[in-house]
Amino acid sequence: MTIDRRSLLKLGAASAAGLALPFNVFAQSGSELLIGGLVPITGAGAPYGSGMLKAMEIAVQEVNDAGGAAGRKLKLISEDAQTQPQAAVLAAKKLIEINGVQAILGTWASGVSLAVVPLTDAADLIEMNVSGAPALSTVDKKDLVWRFQGTNDRFGRAFAKIAEKRGYKRPATMAFNNASGRGNTDGFIRAWEEAGHGKVVANIVYEPNRPSYRSELQTVLAQDPDVIVMGSYLPDTTIILREWFQSGHENAWIIPAWAANPDLVKALGNEATNGIIAVDTVSNVDAASYKDLSGRYQKATGQALSDNVYAAMAYDMVISLALAAHKAGGKAASREISAQMREVSNPPGEKVYSFAQGKAAMDAGRQIDYEGASSRLNFDEYGDSNPDFGVYVVKDGKFDRVDTISLD
Repeated sequence: MTIDRRSLLKLGAASAAGLALPFNVFAQSGSELLIGGLVPITGAGAPYGSGMLKAMEIAVQEVNDAGGAAGRKLKLISEDAQTQPQAAVLAAKKLIEINGVQAILGTWASGVSLAVVPLTDAADLIEMNVSGAPALSTVDKKDLVWRFQGTNDRFGRAFAKIAEKRGYKRPATMAFNNASGRGNTDGFIRAWEEAGHGKVVANIVYEPNRPSYRSELQTVLAQDPDVIVMGSYLPDTTIILREWFQSGHENAWIIPAWAANPDLVKALGNEATNGIIAVDTVSNVDAASYKDLSGRYQKATGQALSDNVYAAMAYDMVISLALAAHKAGGKAASREISAQMREVSNPPGEKVYSFAQGKAAMDAGRQIDYEGASSRLNFDEYGDSNPDFGVYVVKDGKFDRVDTISLD
């Protein structure tokens, strides 16, 4: 075979152009859709990370068993975010630059998500998270970020409704000094004051990694609050509640469930935790998607799906992404896939509860509305979902659900 000089120059130019392209361009045109699972296997989010990853694996298998999304099978590449922004950034760079993923799924802590989003945004990649920081609603200007958890502002509004329904008059707040912690308590204060209940009696922001929070706690208790609303994580909550119990002060607590969970009861005992109010988003337990996932998750992990609300969210990330990818077509890049997220998840449309069901409906030319295992997944203009909230009261070491708060 011979080749003239002009053809050789054209070939060289084409090769150079190809080398200049980012890795993910090649991944986009292949037979696989590469997704990165960046979950907290270690750190404060460790109680949830392994279950989130297993739920993603279940979803990937479901999609691939149904023939893939627009002919592309899914491949999941996982990394440990360590619940630390610096570690998550290094892991995200590896997923983007080495593995060539089109989406990063599962970031848990708000600090982690806020650190990762600039990387995914710069690379025009989809980012899906279970973080609550209000800033995530506006930091992305390309409509590539999707939140499957309630925002911290929505948590704060739910806290205010709970405090109002229970007749508290003198609330105080304590917040871990990061976007998530402050977002919870700021949302509560704003909702409480807008409802005409007056000012909170104390508002303390504390620093992480302290061996004691006795000074901050005493400042709050000196104002004699009848309830303390927390924006916190498990390690610092454990210290604060231990010191509160030792003080003998009597007041109620409203705490996000990622900080007030069975591990807190194990650490402090039944007496110290009796009466604590834990608040978390509520999975879509009546939906067929939840019931089907529940059985598969129990079989795969030996644990109840209800014990890890983030597992259902992680599952929905994969399914909704795959449905959007199927609608966008087999050669769609990340931005084209992201543009279809509301089209497959929001009404109007035929309600579907699995990837196979949604794929069949789209192939038949029908519009769909995927009803997730974690929530209805009706994303707003910011890419935020709108789950309801469950109210749980600790009694003798058990978390009894006593109420549901809907903000819609």
